Amino acid sequence: MRHKEIPPFYYPTTVVFVDDSRDFLANLGLQLDAGLAFRLYDSPVDALVALNGSTGQPSLVERFFSVSRHGDELPLSHHVIDLNLENIAREVHNERRFEQVSVVVVDYDMPGIDGLELCRNLKNPALRKILLTGKADEKVAVGAFNQGLIDRFILKQDADVIPILNRAIVDLQLAYFENLGRTVMDALALGSHAFLRDPLFIEEFRRICTRLNIVEFYLSAIPEGILMLDADGEASLLIVQTEEDMLGHYEVAYDQAAPPALLDALRNNKAVPYFWRTRGDYRPDCHDWEACLHPATEFKGREWYYYAVVPKPGGFQLDTVHAYNAFLAWHDRQEVASLV
Repeated sequence: MRHKEIPPFYYPTTVVFVDDSRDFLANLGLQLDAGLAFRLYDSPVDALVALNGSTGQPSLVERFFSVSRHGDELPLSHHVIDLNLENIAREVHNERRFEQVSVVVVDYDMPGIDGLELCRNLKNPALRKILLTGKADEKVAVGAFNQGLIDRFILKQDADVIPILNRAIVDLQLAYFENLGRTVMDALALGSHAFLRDPLFIEEFRRICTRLNIVEFYLSAIPEGILMLDADGEASLLIVQTEEDMLGHYEVAYDQAAPPALLDALRNNKAVPYFWRTRGDYRPDCHDWEACLHPATEFKGREWYYYAVVPKPGGFQLDTVHAYNAFLAWHDRQEVASLV
């Protein structure tokens, strides 16, 4: 599946597997991607109870959107909704983000509650669902897929079932975040961050993530771009500027009587600025301005972009962020303890 946008945030999540055969689950757990966090249930009832339990967290709408304080100036027929983009990057400080379940993989043929009944009773509509089925039940699975009850079905007897399953999980985890971020993306369509929906830049972003081994990322408002982290929590900031953005930086620096070398770099799109101490533009007290310029990569998508990848960016206070590898180590210890 080719995705049409970069979601405003993404991080590794937990996958739940439900099958009444403990032997199958044990064997499956040994073959899954080593970087995948998962929980195994041999009881569909226990799985439903766990999946339908309240998270106690506010919804995305509550975390990112609010009614503007200026709303009192408008008639009651109007509402001004404020989107706080800075709260998106703050999601990186959510210590329990990796525990969130995004995908459920369930066996169809189970006693008591079959896989389709389990899917019907899931309360969270955002969950992506994969049905594991036998050849004899393939028509049932096709019908469930056409009805939108499940997102994928995979035959257990397929010789490549594990690689197929691993790929499907990766794809559906991204689809899960695209769905979660839909309201944010619809709001952004009216203004900033056009690169998130630029097909060519989407491919460039994927190449950047692969090169840097990125496992989680969050939209950045100031500067406009994406905060990225690898599995060890090492951060990089992808700053993305349009020609208009670069001209704006130049004009501000010119008005502030910036050094000629700085003006030349901005005027000719040689470097992308990151004046994080002043939250944006050059100021006369930016004495270390050379360290705030980063070589620009020119990229042609639907429009011209100039981007730079800044390692260990200042201004985000990431020293206490929990890394995904640390979570996986904790998760493995929990699994071992549950077997004792």
